[in-house]
Amino acid sequence: MAFLSLNSLPLQPPSQPRKLTETSSFSPLNNGLKPIVVYGNPPTFVSAPGHRIIAVGDLHGDLSKARCALEMAGVLSTDGRDLWTGEETVLIQLGDILDRGRDEIAILSLLRSLDIQAKAKGGAVFQVNGNHETMNVEGDFRYVDSGAFDECLDFLEYLNDCEHDWEAAFISWVGVSERLKVLSNHADKLIPLLGQRPQGVIARSTLLRPGGPLARELARHAVVLKVDDWVFCHGGLLPHHVAYGIERMNREVSNWMRSGDGSPQIPFKATRGYDSVIQAILEETLQAVGAKAMVVGHTPQTTGVNCTYNCSIWRIDVGMSSGVLNSRPEVLEIRDTKARVIRSKRDSFSELQVVDYT
Repeated sequence: MAFLSLNSLPLQPPSQPRKLTETSSFSPLNNGLKPIVVYGNPPTFVSAPGHRIIAVGDLHGDLSKARCALEMAGVLSTDGRDLWTGEETVLIQLGDILDRGRDEIAILSLLRSLDIQAKAKGGAVFQVNGNHETMNVEGDFRYVDSGAFDECLDFLEYLNDCEHDWEAAFISWVGVSERLKVLSNHADKLIPLLGQRPQGVIARSTLLRPGGPLARELARHAVVLKVDDWVFCHGGLLPHHVAYGIERMNREVSNWMRSGDGSPQIPFKATRGYDSVIQAILEETLQAVGAKAMVVGHTPQTTGVNCTYNCSIWRIDVGMSSGVLNSRPEVLEIRDTKARVIRSKRDSFSELQVVDYT
């Protein structure tokens, strides 16, 4: 199992929620659940006792599979209106929305729209940045789908049409992009793709360079997120990362993404190098961060969502994107002390209970 490698410095005690400087809460709708309380900016620690938690792995620019996973999890309407149906559910997406697919900004737009709707119902949507988000902010476009360059160019033009009102343009983009696809299917492609590519590269760089509008959007998200007794991160977490300080790590990465000051210093490089994983280190990490289990993405699981080390670590990247394995979507559900996989089988949803944490 591959874990992210951080260029971290020793060493200070891990941050505690009570020491964080920013706190927010979302109130539920009179059903007895306590409100969701979020500590840190970007979010680092979340208190959501009693709330159903859904974790979704890598999406890699495949909007159709993303929608399927969210519908299957019961948090997205099936009528095409992109409405939140999860009530007080906490949805967590584990990064790698970028690369290998053509609808990256549309997925980000959909998740932001769902977060706004979820908060009104007492739920919430969180995202964790993966290594492909970091790579793109660095300007590493090796894994970008040609259609994603086109999407960047189209979105930048739409942003200009919206007079650079980021909130309005970004939240509405998922619907706008689909209408543009319908129009483009009926249009004559007079300009060869290679002729369009340089403009798409420039558009992507404008959006994603540190300080760019899409990089600042990604800066809203954590690298590591702890929700109650569970830790969520893209590639993994080790004791020295906890000692460095989860809140500190999240804040430094966020500041780098939104800075735009031309500084070459990058706080960390996700999955540039790998740390070996053994159960003793995992147990030490969970003890240090005060968690029962960890949920990770990053490495496609050909057998579907699974757990190891007595289910103290869950691996939920199933390679569902058509740009990866094109596999059937699966998600992890955590409810009270139980964790189980929800998967689609022959167009009907089935649930497999896996483990009870008591």
